[in-house]
Amino acid sequence: MKIFKAFLSLLMLALLIVTALFVDFTYKTFSARPRQVQADAIVVLAGGKGRVEEGVRLFRERRGTWLFLVGVDPTVRKSDLYRPKPGDPPADNVVLEKLSRNTLENAIYGRDILAEHKVRSVLLITSRYHLKRSAILFRNALAPDVALYPYPVDSSNVKEEWWHHLGTFRLLFSEFYKYCIFRVFFLFSPGELRPVSL
Repeated sequence: MKIFKAFLSLLMLALLIVTALFVDFTYKTFSARPRQVQADAIVVLAGGKGRVEEGVRLFRERRGTWLFLVGVDPTVRKSDLYRPKPGDPPADNVVLEKLSRNTLENAIYGRDILAEHKVRSVLLITSRYHLKRSAILFRNALAPDVALYPYPVDSSNVKEEWWHHLGTFRLLFSEFYKYCIFRVFFLFSPGELRPVSL
């Protein structure tokens, strides 16, 4: 009986800790605000609604010298996503990355493209719910001296009152779970995604 009570107490404690961490995660997710900064590059993680459009808008405003669209479908052409108008930055400064298929691969392939173009500051654009996981992956893939500015794009299917919407809760908890896995991973292997210096 004592063992059962001890197990139950530990289980309750674990649930309280997970609940507190999840609430903190959601609070930080919804309190993130777009940074009004100038960067060497705008990096858009393609796939979510509104991300590419926001990246192109900021590129037209010259908030970044380069626009990298990461995780683009292989059938998509550059002209499908960006057609410069008079006074716009040149299309030569728009780069499509078509090999990555998930957020981890986005960070790895994105890291290589950014290093190739000697980028020292990044405006990272993705959906709000996806922001914390994307940021931790890119932060641990890029060189420590590269400035990273996460930039959230809101999605109509993600409600700020997540406790009233089962779909939003599931999406946020899934992101929270994946984020925690990467937090633990980088705790023990902090430089795993960074390129090996020769």
